[in-house]
Amino acid sequence: MQIPITELFLMALLVIFTLPYLAWRLLGQRSWAPLVVVQIVGGILLGPGVLGAALPEVYTLVFTDKVITALNGIAWWAVMMFVWIAGIELDLHQAWAKRRETGTVALLALIVPLGLGAGAAAMLLATDGWIGPGGAYWQVLLGIGMACAVTALPILVLFMENMDILRSNLGQRILRYASLDDVAIWAVLALILLDWERVTRQAGFLLVFIPAALLARRIIAASGELDRWILGLIWLIACGLAADWAGLHYMVGAFLSGAVLDSRWYKLERMDAFRSTVLMTVMPVFFLSTGLRTSWDMGGVGVLAAAGLLLVASVSGKLIGVQIAGRLLRWEPGEATIIGWLLQTKALIMIIFANILLDKEIITSTTFTALLLMAVGSTMLTMPVVAPLLSRYRSIRSKSEDMGPEEAGAPVARPLAIQQGNG
Repeated sequence: MQIPITELFLMALLVIFTLPYLAWRLLGQRSWAPLVVVQIVGGILLGPGVLGAALPEVYTLVFTDKVITALNGIAWWAVMMFVWIAGIELDLHQAWAKRRETGTVALLALIVPLGLGAGAAAMLLATDGWIGPGGAYWQVLLGIGMACAVTALPILVLFMENMDILRSNLGQRILRYASLDDVAIWAVLALILLDWERVTRQAGFLLVFIPAALLARRIIAASGELDRWILGLIWLIACGLAADWAGLHYMVGAFLSGAVLDSRWYKLERMDAFRSTVLMTVMPVFFLSTGLRTSWDMGGVGVLAAAGLLLVASVSGKLIGVQIAGRLLRWEPGEATIIGWLLQTKALIMIIFANILLDKEIITSTTFTALLLMAVGSTMLTMPVVAPLLSRYRSIRSKSEDMGPEEAGAPVARPLAIQQGNG
């Protein structure tokens, strides 16, 4: 008896939503990882690389071609909304107001891991199996390097909310650094995707986008609150469609559509609620679709070794870059380490970035799997490492404030970072 497609679809949703949630609650993971991280791991486990290999009959029964097609439609829309919100939340006004400090940190936090990541990529590319049929050597080198330099702004926000530092001076500084790097990520992606056969379309998109964005800003700013959300979503769809038609990928359009809008047009509570709703209701489907792309063609050892190499390059690069920035800006002891670890959080944005490279056949599914494992590993390391560092940092600052600067042996003048309003 053939099971109706509706029932198969609902069975797939039941698996997608139930298993990660149970693991998150029953295994006591709430203290060190948000549910979204567990859902990403769940998506990998439910894919062909794990569930498909262990229980092929179950996998093929539930995840049929029609079910996967339906799930992919939800995944596309989910990730477009998610990236749109990430674009809106970029506070470029603050980044510009504190441009010297923000630019220094963002630049060093980007170029050092990018350089180390590109070096690791060059080692991988000495062997076959990493460059996709539509990719050139420089595209894969730059793509892997950039994947090692990515900071996932939405996940960073969730982590800082969990650690109660999001609205603090330290949290707002970190958001500025991550916001500037987010812009760089999409700029580099546009460069990688530059297609000389479609360069006329891509140039046309960029030329039309500027006046269209100015018009959209005027219309949305003059509208009521409810209309702003509806018009914003229409603007999102139009930009995604235009960018995909131009060959830049619909995710580039989704990010740009949000980045040109001002977050002050939307109530903070409503934006937080919208982001949380998207994360809770539809993003788990995207995580599954990501898991369906995992490949173990090279063998588990080869993929794991590549992921480990990229993980070392990305984490050490981010920490080194931020440490250099901290010395240049004369930060307080401990700040650079905390900021460096939080900025190396990669899941979601890096996964989206790698998904696009895979869609365009610039990288292979094996490369994607290595990048995916690197992103998950770096993200899952963050909270266990940062929590004790943050506790020690707060304790030291509390004692210093209680004793006063002279008793604590500190100079009476405030550190340069604090004088400039950065800490």
